Amino acid sequence: MNKDILIKTVARLVSPPKGILAIDESLPTCNKRFENLGVPTTEEKRREYRELLITAPEIEKYISGYILFDETIKQSAKNGENFTSILRAKGIEIGIKVDQGTVDFLLHLGERITKGLDGLSERLQEYKNAGATFAKWRAIYTIGENIPSRDCMKENAVSLAKYAFMCQELDIVPIIEPEILMDGGHSIEECYKITAQNFDILFSKLQDLRVFIPGVILKTSMVIPGKEAKIRVSSEKIAEMTIKCLKEHASKDIGGIVFLSGGQSDKEATLNLNAMHQIPELSWPLTFSYGRAIQNEALQSWAQNPNDISGAQTFLVERAKANSLASVGEYKK
Repeated sequence: MNKDILIKTVARLVSPPKGILAIDESLPTCNKRFENLGVPTTEEKRREYRELLITAPEIEKYISGYILFDETIKQSAKNGENFTSILRAKGIEIGIKVDQGTVDFLLHLGERITKGLDGLSERLQEYKNAGATFAKWRAIYTIGENIPSRDCMKENAVSLAKYAFMCQELDIVPIIEPEILMDGGHSIEECYKITAQNFDILFSKLQDLRVFIPGVILKTSMVIPGKEAKIRVSSEKIAEMTIKCLKEHASKDIGGIVFLSGGQSDKEATLNLNAMHQIPELSWPLTFSYGRAIQNEALQSWAQNPNDISGAQTFLVERAKANSLASVGEYKK
């Protein structure tokens, strides 16, 4: 493990005013989005769409890194140039999703654990050879009656810690992503309680496995009510409770923190991030790692008119710019 390399990679990824673009949707997820918009679910169509995302002009002004999927990191543009080469030429860091999705947690109804540790070291080496400098592993938690359980949090925390350690052994920065899902009608207070408990368990396990915390990026959901919650709250309240939870329960040594958009609308994700940066004395670099909240308009535009690549790319870059401004507290509605 070269701690200096890890720290420098983290710094490049969370350097203001940039954030990370997640284009690592699994095949089922990507195909489902295509189906909903009437786009053929073929490998070539997925390649075509990802070429649009990767070649967007001047996206590098706002985006520091792309998280790719296994299929995408091996693909090339129509002119034969590898996607990884295009990103490197733009000065964009190459990331890779390495978890292999979730499975039911045995004897725990309604809970999921993430798989993918088997053969991970070999896959990480392969991705490193392809140019990857960072990786991502996601765990998910549903708030419901008596869930998530401590057992589920511990199980996922151990996997996240083992993954992070394996990444750092190869000088790859691990993004750890514990996502509290927005599904359900839970209050913002309930979300706070679960997020805090989960952070306590997660950072304890990271320490137990001797993970180098300054060489880690935390990708977290915001402290936010469920989609079906009766009481809606302001961006200011979400920002206040999210920052409080992070300050009290996340390690002060963490290299950087990025937010996922989850089930938020494009605008909500931007406004909530912007509100975070109205709070003084943040303890760490704080930015975005959005997927849908940046891609949505571009995907819809491309689905309607596949020949208007530049039009779709304009939507993509505009959303990236809006979130770039929000990441330094300068976004205006």
